[in-house]
Amino acid sequence: MHVLPQLRKLEEKYRDSLVVIGVHSAKFDAEKATQNIKEAVARYDVRHPVVNDVEFKVWQGYGVRAWPTLMFIDPEGKVIGRHEGEFPLEGLDRVFQQMLTEFEERKILSKELLPFQLRAVEEEKRPLAFPGKIELDSDRLFIADSNHHRVIVTTTDGEVSEVIGSGESGAADGGFDEPVFDNPQGMAVDGDVLYVADAGSHTIKRVDLADKTVTTIAGNGQQSLIRHAGGDGRAYPLNSPYDLALRDGMLYIAMAGFHQLWSLELETNTISPFAGDGTEALRDGLRMESKLAQPYGVAVQNGNVFFADSETSAVRVAKIGDGGRVVTLVGMGLFDFGDRDGIGKEALLQHVQGVAVGPDVVLLADTYNHRIKQMSLSTLRVSNIAGSGKHGFVDGPLTAAAFNEPAGLAYGDSKIYVADTNNHAIRLIDLQAGEVSTLTLKGL
Repeated sequence: MHVLPQLRKLEEKYRDSLVVIGVHSAKFDAEKATQNIKEAVARYDVRHPVVNDVEFKVWQGYGVRAWPTLMFIDPEGKVIGRHEGEFPLEGLDRVFQQMLTEFEERKILSKELLPFQLRAVEEEKRPLAFPGKIELDSDRLFIADSNHHRVIVTTTDGEVSEVIGSGESGAADGGFDEPVFDNPQGMAVDGDVLYVADAGSHTIKRVDLADKTVTTIAGNGQQSLIRHAGGDGRAYPLNSPYDLALRDGMLYIAMAGFHQLWSLELETNTISPFAGDGTEALRDGLRMESKLAQPYGVAVQNGNVFFADSETSAVRVAKIGDGGRVVTLVGMGLFDFGDRDGIGKEALLQHVQGVAVGPDVVLLADTYNHRIKQMSLSTLRVSNIAGSGKHGFVDGPLTAAAFNEPAGLAYGDSKIYVADTNNHAIRLIDLQAGEVSTLTLKGL
């Protein structure tokens, strides 16, 4: 996700000389389906051809070892280099300029546009676009309308009371009718203040619901390509903050790009790592000695920070306070995933992205299994609440209903609100009635 916007800038700058071809070699089962790849192409605004390398033939043929890998092919069809991992745009731009100059001097570079055209897709007009996260505060719902780059405020019945953001991608501070978000995700609310993890701009935003203003309180708008110790909130770059939880003046952040949890002390506006040494892996231990892998969801209860460690399909907990440790409750490693209920590490999830805390349970958005599950805090038993396990858009009895990559959860009054991302909808699970329904947004 970090590489795609960088490549897009190069594609636009060198459109007569550079061709990008995406090769999708999936890790998770759910990522192998061509229809799911089409959804991802739309979600991340991919504008070049994408190969579904479902059997890893291209991966093996080019000797690829890591996601992502860039292979460079000259105009004569020879592989002339590779780069593994993310990259600074300026450095790669200089390399391209040097290569293009050489190929032009050798008169082997054609600047004729290739006969490739993106297939026109007639998008259905819908109120939401890939909603990522959802937050509940008493009778208010806050919906991250992620691909519309805005936050929607509604009642629990779906009556829209506020739209924060113009609908255009942006990162500047301003009023509710300005482009203030770029792919907003997780949120935390405190009275008339809403905090938003703006993943696309790598910032944390403070929304004053009374004054109708949006202000950046952490991140300088750049993606950090190195791990650092933080400091003043506005001074340092962050890396894909994806979810937030607030407790006792401390904002806990699922910092997916750093493979860490971070914390932001609101009184002093000081930000720093809270858990994880920055290495992508699954290892328990003291908070700053542990290893995490793309945490996407976070929730706080009774001095514990529960989080969804998505790349390891794990549910983990970090203890607040001196000497706090990270402990894995569900999950075994980077390549251990599936769809199996059970106790603790007997259970298998697939790229779980959302967590919320209910009475004696942690609720889980088991994203690639298209289910909503729960984990008992007393027994660690994981069991399915809703979802048939097949992606779709079906309301009705709990286990007959269908979701499509749900990613965000909120709980209140025996009801679970679900950001059903690829269905572009908010779903409502009524635990007492045993039914799943779709929330109708009125006034949007």
